[in-house]
Amino acid sequence: MTGWQPTATLQTLQKRADLLARIRSFFMVQGVMEVDTPVLGECGVTEPNIDTIEVLVCGQLRHLQSSPEYFMKRLLAAGSGPIYSLSKVFRDDEKGSRHNPEFTLLEWYRPGWDEVQLIAEIEQLLAALAPRFSTVRRITYREAFFDATGFDPHSVDLDVLRQLASRACSGDWQQESRSTCLDLLFSFVVEPTLHTGVVIISDYPACQAALARLDQDAEGVTVARRFEVFIDGMEIGNGYFELTDAAEQRQRFDADIELRQRSGKKPRAADQRLLAALDAGLPACAGVALGVDRLLMRLLDIDRIEEVLPFTE
Repeated sequence: MTGWQPTATLQTLQKRADLLARIRSFFMVQGVMEVDTPVLGECGVTEPNIDTIEVLVCGQLRHLQSSPEYFMKRLLAAGSGPIYSLSKVFRDDEKGSRHNPEFTLLEWYRPGWDEVQLIAEIEQLLAALAPRFSTVRRITYREAFFDATGFDPHSVDLDVLRQLASRACSGDWQQESRSTCLDLLFSFVVEPTLHTGVVIISDYPACQAALARLDQDAEGVTVARRFEVFIDGMEIGNGYFELTDAAEQRQRFDADIELRQRSGKKPRAADQRLLAALDAGLPACAGVALGVDRLLMRLLDIDRIEEVLPFTE
């Protein structure tokens, strides 16, 4: 059989090992404990845009985890204090220059912090990894979207969003939701404008809250306390001032499940153990997940993800 050799050079793999070591060193100095959570779980995420990979284990259906988040929040509810994970995660997603079904995720949580404090720590980590990452531009979702489209994402009419989506990407978007249209426009219209340096975008539309709290911005508009990190136009990370209210989390799970059903996607059950942890008392905290493979791509100015992975199959 041919094609047995690594997809990354040995020099790149050494730099990958160095990156992992530097990340661990950073968190050791910060007093954040590394945790090792299961790769297999009873539940997959309900989020409509993420499909987990199902496997049969001892006759029972299990899911390769798309994030260690649910397990980590159970640890937080148990009193773990600040924690991080460097782990393999899996998504039944497209495979391309920036995507691989199996990838490495750095995820960490800070009890007692909000997203503003966590963003400051992300900036510290990036600056420690590369001097060129020390300059960070912070903007709101509204600012980024308006600069690229001329419309306010929080108030623009849904029909206008659908028209903009149809122009940006071929296809019929007239039945799509507000969140879906915003996702598409952000990917195809806004992200190309974030082509240089580190950009952190905050205050996402309420319809894209995911697991973030809702709050009012300076103009009195309800926004999600969520942020994303981009480096040279590539999304690297996604973080939240975490939702801790179990009742609201149940409602969001139910809404996700209904949307998956309407979209013809495989059903996903809400993670009852996570909900029980929230009922028991998840502390106020902020959390973020950073894609390590993509981070290494930006550090080394590499455009294809397989070139930073030892193997893709």
